[in-house]
Amino acid sequence: MSHVTTIDLKIKDLEALKAACKRLGFAYHSDVKQYRAYYGYQKCDHCISIPGANFEVGIQTQEGKSSLLWDPYYSGGLEAKLGMGAGLLKQAYAAEVTTRAARRAGYSVYERQEEGRIALTIQRRE
Repeated sequence: MSHVTTIDLKIKDLEALKAACKRLGFAYHSDVKQYRAYYGYQKCDHCISIPGANFEVGIQTQEGKSSLLWDPYYSGGLEAKLGMGAGLLKQAYAAEVTTRAARRAGYSVYERQEEGRIALTIQRRE
């Protein structure tokens, strides 16, 4: 049975989410107010489309915080592209938030891939 569920991630920085989508090759649409799921189009405030997936991720915003909605049903292809529990999107968002905060605080950030994971090294600038 297919159903829409919330990805376990609270989004506080939509600009970081946009950057995470770009990093993964996904399209962030701030002007799209519906996303595709198994039972058709669902309402949202913004939408993320993923190349090669039949379904999309919806973004709903309330009181300055956003939630990500998706239908992980296998025929939609989202879990195949985003990883179990949308782990790839969560990781990319966390890397963007951390990098932005560190740079604002005056630190240098170096990034590398380690066994499919993003590894950040944060150093004080001298």
